Amino acid sequence: MPNHVAVIMDGNRRWAGSRNFPIVFGYEAGFRAFKRLIELACNWGIGTLTVFAFSSENWCRPKAETDLLMGLFERILRFELEHFMRENIRISLIGDATKLPKQLQSLLVDAVEATQNNSRLHLIVAANYSGRSDVVQACRKIAFKVKDGLIDPNDINEYLVERELETSCTDFPHPDLLIRTSGELRMSNFLLWQLAYTELYFTNALWPDFGESEFLEALCSFQQRQRRYGGNL
Repeated sequence: MPNHVAVIMDGNRRWAGSRNFPIVFGYEAGFRAFKRLIELACNWGIGTLTVFAFSSENWCRPKAETDLLMGLFERILRFELEHFMRENIRISLIGDATKLPKQLQSLLVDAVEATQNNSRLHLIVAANYSGRSDVVQACRKIAFKVKDGLIDPNDINEYLVERELETSCTDFPHPDLLIRTSGELRMSNFLLWQLAYTELYFTNALWPDFGESEFLEALCSFQQRQRRYGGNL
């Protein structure tokens, strides 16, 4: 069983469009799929679950849609925090939270603080996240440390870069498995550094349709692979 699973939850809008439903119905259905995924991860002993909730590129969508998403995030945090506490789920956030609505920022801070000692499942939410920006900000931090004489340029290595990535503070190994739904075969600027040796799994299922059988299929695919990390056969 993979210890850390990352998921790109794609296809909410297409799910709604294929049924001639308003977009909000797709996101509501996607939230139900999200809750199912958390429950399954808890039951099957997966230690860390990272979900791509909102990309920094998603701001280019119509304002009515982004407002809808931000409101949904707020509702989830407001009404699901008690459930997360009861189920011993820890919440962490990666991404530039300063661009999120102030009320949502406050709710996120409260959720992270309230759940920091929970240990059954570590749920990491990527919101207003960009893999490229994550690497850039890590390089910027290292550059300032070089400027201040704290480190020598010759000492810069992968370990130093990883330590400055946003994920450095969440104490988890890199993902073992990445799942992307909706049939798209790309990474979409998600965890670009961290996915270097992650097993990739793509499914045609739209995110709201991703349930137990689809998750099992992804896990079985992972279990059948040989992870050599560039080594010999």
